[in-house]
Amino acid sequence: MKMDGLKNAFRGFDPNSLDFNTAGNWPIGIKIIAYIIVIAAMCGAGYYFIISDKQDGLEREIAREPELREQVRSKSFQVANLVPLRKQMEDVEERFSELLKQLPTEREVPGLLEELSDIGRGAGLQIEVIALQAERKAEFYVELPINIQVTGTFHQMGEFVSGVSAIERIVTLHDYSIRSGSGNNLAMTINAKTYRYDQE
Repeated sequence: MKMDGLKNAFRGFDPNSLDFNTAGNWPIGIKIIAYIIVIAAMCGAGYYFIISDKQDGLEREIAREPELREQVRSKSFQVANLVPLRKQMEDVEERFSELLKQLPTEREVPGLLEELSDIGRGAGLQIEVIALQAERKAEFYVELPINIQVTGTFHQMGEFVSGVSAIERIVTLHDYSIRSGSGNNLAMTINAKTYRYDQE
């Protein structure tokens, strides 16, 4: 019975007379085989052109997974530390603001020279020279060198240096030299430096 059905499905089939123009008249068995071939070809082409390309993309994304995991770990660490970092940033900005207040403005430099003279005289020193030198620009600040030449005793000089270190403005002392002066006095030459913030 099954064999009869199979024979009927291919009845009238002549491989030599297979013509695509008369495909509608082909036996049902040949039509089924043709459909299977067309569907298989479409599935193969779909896999080749669509699925294999997606597969390559998937493999690329899988290869990126360790890098992305590391990024997530790094970002989550940053997020976890965001509040302490903001607090630290506020503290740094506050400290920076306090330091800026210790730098003299251009208008305050003459007053600073006068203050250095007062400290020297208060220590009992004879002021020979306190003169501002040519300023030097650095990346974020301007350096203002001050040439100081005084005479007096060793203890007076120590008192002067101590007094300079106690003033509110930032003043650093560099390249000092002490030599014998007249009588019991010594002569000291010292380069002081103060700084101002470069607004530019």
